[in-house]
Amino acid sequence: MANQAHPVRGYLYIATATLFWGISATLGRAAFTGRLHPGGHTVGLIDPLILAQTRTTFSFLVFLLVLVPRRGWKKFRLPLADVGRVLVLGVLGVAASNYFYYLAIQKTNVATAIIIQYTAPVWVLLYMVLRSRQKPTLQRLAGVALALSGIAMVIGIFESSGLRLNAVGVTAALVAAFSFAFYNVGGHDILARYDRWTVLLYTTFAAALFWIVVNPPGKIMAAHYSGAQWAFLFVFSMLSVLAPFSFYFAGLQHLEPTRAIIVSCLEPVFSILIAAIVLGEVLRPLQTVGILMVMAAILVVQMPEQNGMRPGIMGPLE
Repeated sequence: MANQAHPVRGYLYIATATLFWGISATLGRAAFTGRLHPGGHTVGLIDPLILAQTRTTFSFLVFLLVLVPRRGWKKFRLPLADVGRVLVLGVLGVAASNYFYYLAIQKTNVATAIIIQYTAPVWVLLYMVLRSRQKPTLQRLAGVALALSGIAMVIGIFESSGLRLNAVGVTAALVAAFSFAFYNVGGHDILARYDRWTVLLYTTFAAALFWIVVNPPGKIMAAHYSGAQWAFLFVFSMLSVLAPFSFYFAGLQHLEPTRAIIVSCLEPVFSILIAAIVLGEVLRPLQTVGILMVMAAILVVQMPEQNGMRPGIMGPLE
């Protein structure tokens, strides 16, 4: 049971984590579009693949250097069978979700990418219902209907001009959502048995190892990234992983996971608002309605029902 002595502090920690993730989404979009100008200096375009790769690689190295000496390697030992499961989780959950999320941001905008990815709890719920692990109650069906209708509005299906968004970007956002859903379903039992930092250490290692195979160091060096770009990539890794997860896990010490997850729904709100203020991203009226519908759906599918059951979503991956 989480420590309930300081719930307000817990809410503030979780909100701070979501703020960091919101800032990171806008920074990613700026890096993809050439609008990153720290200190008045322009940072050249950065590909979503290198952003996803360095994000997990730098994060793993920091976790390795900080967590292992502090807590001891024995606390991070896992049975061989679970090591395999966590490595798969790192590739299909962390690496895939990160890359396709940033690809979606590059091809569409922050609002579209994050709101579609945040439908992951709905896909988890559908999976649970199809596998007969949960019943298709009215509340759950209403949540699914809200989410699907909201997505349709976000991507412009109901507008007279038809779909106006980049098809690759929308598809990437959906793949990111499915990857996030896989992370929730596949990692539920793992997180029930092991510390979250342990899972993070192994999943970031798996993602980093996967990216080395896909995009080896030779290719990275051949891209000739500047010192400013490397500095940005490292800072981005800290802002999007180490800082927010530290606050998020601190919040879990004061809140039950289900409450923390609901507070984490502030992430799309922060992301969309920051992108609108900093990058001037404008939402059409129907998109705004769609976003509100998806947010409502996320809350509906994660609310307790009369029998006290909850869908069991693990929490944010960003």
